[in-house]
Amino acid sequence: MAINNYTTVVEFVLQGLSGDPELEALFLVFFLLLYILALAGNTLIIIAISLNPSLHTPMYFFLANLAFLDIVCTSTVLPKLLDGLVCKSSHISYKGCMTQLFFLTWFLGAELLLLTAMAYDRYVAICRPLHYSMLMSWPICVLLAGSVWVISAASTSVHTGLMAQLNFCGPNQIRHFLCEVPTLLLLSCSPTTLNNIMIVIADVYFGVVNFLLTMISYSFIIASILRIRSTEGKKRAFSTCSAHLVVVILYYSTVIYTYLQPGSGSSLENGKVVALLYTAVSPTLNPVIYSLRNKDVKVALRKLFVYVH
Repeated sequence: MAINNYTTVVEFVLQGLSGDPELEALFLVFFLLLYILALAGNTLIIIAISLNPSLHTPMYFFLANLAFLDIVCTSTVLPKLLDGLVCKSSHISYKGCMTQLFFLTWFLGAELLLLTAMAYDRYVAICRPLHYSMLMSWPICVLLAGSVWVISAASTSVHTGLMAQLNFCGPNQIRHFLCEVPTLLLLSCSPTTLNNIMIVIADVYFGVVNFLLTMISYSFIIASILRIRSTEGKKRAFSTCSAHLVVVILYYSTVIYTYLQPGSGSSLENGKVVALLYTAVSPTLNPVIYSLRNKDVKVALRKLFVYVH
C-alpha cells in the first residue's frame, strides 16, 4: 500500500536469538521448558490459593493476581518466540505486532503497579497491624487490584494508539524477538516526538514513582522489624515480605534497564537478554521464590498434591 508516497509495512520480521542452528535447537528446548514451568508453577499457585481458605487474605489475593499476570505475560511472548525457533524465521503481521505490543505493555505495567500494591500490603501488615483489617479490607483490595489493571490498560492504549498513527515504510526488520515500543520507534519514518514524551511520562510513573513508593514502604518495614526485640519475631516478620522483596529486585532491575536505556544498537542486543529475563525467567522463578520463602504456600502446595493423589 502507498500512503503519501510511502510503502506501508504490512509485515515485520522478528530477529532471531542466534543464527547458529545448534544454538537455536538448544534455545528451543530451553524456552519450551521455561514456558511449561512458568505455566505449571503459576497455575499451581493460583489453584493452591483458591482451594485453601487459610490463604484467602489480601497478601495471597495479590499473589494470585501476580501469578495470573506471569501466565499471560509469558504467553504473550514465548509462543511466538518458539514458533520462530521451529520455523527458522519469524514473520509477524502489522496487526499481530500491535496486538503483542498492547498486551505486553499492559501486563508489564500492571505487574509494576501490583508489586507496589503488594509492598503497601506488607507495610500495613507489619507497621500498622492493629489497623490491617480496616486498611486492607476486601473492598479496598479489590479496588487496588482493579486500579492496577485499569491504569495499565489506559497507559498501553495511549502507547499503542500513538504507535498506530506512525508510518512504517521500511526496513521492516525488528532487531528483537518481540514487538516493543523502543524497537518499533526505531523503524518509524514518522516523527516520534510525542511517542517519546509519553514513554518518558510512563517511565517516570511506572518505573521511578512506583519504585520509590515500594522502597519507601520497605524502608518503614525494615525500620519496624529492627525495632522488634526478639530474634524470632524479627525472623517471622521478615519472612512475610522477603519473597516479595526478591521478586521486586529481580523485576525492577530488568524492566528499568530495558526502558531507560538509549535505543542504540548495542543496547538493543543487551535488551534481548534482559527482555528474556522479565518475559521468561522471572515468571518461572516467581512461583519458586514464593514456594521456597513462604511457609503457608509450601503447606498449601503439599495439601494440593495430597488431594490430587
